[in-house]
Amino acid sequence: MLALRPRSAPSLLLGFLLVAPLAAQAAPPREEAVDQAAIDVLKRNGIEQGQVMEHLSWICDVYGPRLTGSKNLARAQAWAVETFKSWGLANIALAEWGPFGRSWQLDEFAMRVVGDNPWPVLAWPKAWSPSLEGEVVATVVNADALTAEQLQAMDLRDKIVLLESPREISEWFDGTAQRLDTERLWSMATGATPVSAAREAASATRTDFRAGFARRQAIMTVLRENRPLMLLDRSSKGDYGTIFVQGASATPRGENERARAQDPGADVVPQATLAVEHYNRICRLLAKGVEVKVAVRLRATMSDDAKMEHNVIAEIAGTDPAIGDQVVMLGAHFDSWQSGTGATDNGCGSAVVMEAMRLLTKLVAESGKAPRRTIRAALWSGEEQGLMGSRAWVAQNLATAARGETPREFKPAHGKLSGYFNLDNGTGRIRGVYLQGNEAVGPIFRAWLKPFHDLEAATITISNTGGTDHQAFDGVGVPGFQFIQDPIAYDTRTHHSNMDVWDHAVKADLEQAATIMASFVWHAAQRDEMLPRKPLPAAGSGEEPRRRRQ
Repeated sequence: MLALRPRSAPSLLLGFLLVAPLAAQAAPPREEAVDQAAIDVLKRNGIEQGQVMEHLSWICDVYGPRLTGSKNLARAQAWAVETFKSWGLANIALAEWGPFGRSWQLDEFAMRVVGDNPWPVLAWPKAWSPSLEGEVVATVVNADALTAEQLQAMDLRDKIVLLESPREISEWFDGTAQRLDTERLWSMATGATPVSAAREAASATRTDFRAGFARRQAIMTVLRENRPLMLLDRSSKGDYGTIFVQGASATPRGENERARAQDPGADVVPQATLAVEHYNRICRLLAKGVEVKVAVRLRATMSDDAKMEHNVIAEIAGTDPAIGDQVVMLGAHFDSWQSGTGATDNGCGSAVVMEAMRLLTKLVAESGKAPRRTIRAALWSGEEQGLMGSRAWVAQNLATAARGETPREFKPAHGKLSGYFNLDNGTGRIRGVYLQGNEAVGPIFRAWLKPFHDLEAATITISNTGGTDHQAFDGVGVPGFQFIQDPIAYDTRTHHSNMDVWDHAVKADLEQAATIMASFVWHAAQRDEMLPRKPLPAAGSGEEPRRRRQ
């Protein structure tokens, strides 16, 4: 569990963080310029007159959820294009990538236990689960304790199969949401992060998930011929009706040959994830020898067309004749999973990126200044399936990523991109920046954060962080950064869950984040030099870049 700790005095926090060292950090050659007048305009428009929650309501309430390949995502992308146009942005495009695979939309779902003691079951279908024929009633069997041989010997036709054992849950005496306190931020800044109870719990969750995934793959292999009516599981975290649910597993095409559920023609058994309390109850009933029958309705619209997907791109053109063709990027992923409405993952990040672009147009209009470099926003798709949209864009425009001994091939635009800033850790306010191992940007970002110490953003950490779209850029040698954010209830309540909705977004945090993101992008666009880069791989390493000739 994550403990809710009392917040420390801001003065004490800043006293620690301002002296936090970076390993082997060289003194900056000059003091980094900070445009305080621009920051004042951004703060006024972003915090006093912010619109980020309105953007988020359109993204979530109107167009959520936004599963990659779905009509909802396409509608949300069309709305984003029109919104960017209304703000006067340039070079707005739906940048194509793919093919991605089949589309999927949930049309109807209901589940209930039937018999002498009926009750409704809290559950959510997994993405790309196929439809059932009307309402079906079937007997539930528990496969958790069975070997592959025992499972193969059973007649599972017309059965609903439980895949996992019950999960013990504990009450949240310390709360489910938290802010990053002084101790945690100090440890991040110094690189001496202690092993906390929260991290131990997260590690246990990852272990549970990986073990469950391996077992599910083995079961899917067995079930290729011995097919049940439906498969049920419970997530490795969550309680009080919060259901963490993602995509269905496909039956392998062959021995140890994985298939994705969204692949055209993939063979998928209908699957759903239950609230842990209801899953546990069914397990206890079966353990007592009580027969459990469940009635299910599942209707989904799916197309096997190998469709292309898109990223939304929009720009504010650079005006400096010498560096106007150079680019600073900001982005977040627009897609979500199918439950909830995709708010904290990652409607919040997308709304912040859009608000940052709106703030920059306000800055240009009110100050008479213009960005020297081009500022480009991106709303990615396919992130939840493995950074597919951002990696496709990077491969198309910047460089192919190295894989083993395969060399990168750099394209001319690679040398023109100063840096990329990403937001994808929920609704929490920005507390600083992960440097992603790039020590040279430390003094620059420290100067850019200083005007936001009053908003509790002050931490610089040399550490890497992963799991989101900045990795696509960092992987080909472009400076790519993710902001440090307060966790709030991201891991405990909203991330990939049915409770990932607009109501759990924190207005003040998102206004702060949009203002800081806009400021970082503005300063990166205005400085004389591009952001410093980490060293490229040495010659002979198997990853030496090869530039494409035009």
